[in-house]
Amino acid sequence: MKYKIEKNTVQETLILPLYSRKLCTELYPNLYRDETAVRLIDQIDYDFSEAEKNSRSLMQRFGTLEVAMRQNDLAFEVRDYLKSHPNAAVVNLGCGLDSTGRSCDNGSCKIYNLDFPDVIALRQQLLPAGEREQNIPCDLKDPAWFDKIDASGGAVFFASGVFYYFLTEQVRELVQGMADAFPGGVLVFDAANRTAVQMITKTWLRTAKIKDVGAYFAVSDAKSELSPWDSRLQASSRGYMMGYNDLKDPSVSGFFRFLARVGDGMMKMQIVKIRFGGKL
Repeated sequence: MKYKIEKNTVQETLILPLYSRKLCTELYPNLYRDETAVRLIDQIDYDFSEAEKNSRSLMQRFGTLEVAMRQNDLAFEVRDYLKSHPNAAVVNLGCGLDSTGRSCDNGSCKIYNLDFPDVIALRQQLLPAGEREQNIPCDLKDPAWFDKIDASGGAVFFASGVFYYFLTEQVRELVQGMADAFPGGVLVFDAANRTAVQMITKTWLRTAKIKDVGAYFAVSDAKSELSPWDSRLQASSRGYMMGYNDLKDPSVSGFFRFLARVGDGMMKMQIVKIRFGGKL
């Protein structure tokens, strides 16, 4: 029995990133593996013909490499935090159908997947919560979800492709609220500079008829721009294409390595890590 997904629905917006993660697994097997994505795509009844056609283009393939690197980098940071906080809460903000939390499971952490109610409803069908795992329906901008996280053993939060669609003020309020609620915790997410964010959001902004692109969250220098938000914040960043991996793998062409350097350099594509000062 396959789970049917219709075109032009919210659910469709979730399975296209899932398809990208499956494609990454096939194109860059030495760099990235997401067996959950491969399995879920097989369980979904959806016309993937357009996605398959697009996947042959050079830029689409580079896009899937971006997806692979971003997920790998965030998973690296989660696992790094768990080394010193083995019983921590691992919190996927805007989870969609991503299973990064589960892939980082050390056997003792607590895993939380947060997203809008309709997203969580689909997730419950395709990725029901396992042991020590909760799928929580919420609006990330409403701090009511803070109370649902057991951070007694520490907390590491990660967001993939989420904050580009937040206003800068919304990200600031969320981060300050998290610093209050989760001292000693860490938040990691991908970000880019204003030029890159305009490229990332242009289709969405046009659909939403939003004119003030400048109000949306973008980062050039995480340390100097984000740390001043609050004295308890320590912000740092690494390029997300080559900051964690030199991409010297046979599956990655020299041209793609060049594009990766441009992404990290001119576009400031980065993984931002914010530590919340204080002890749990």
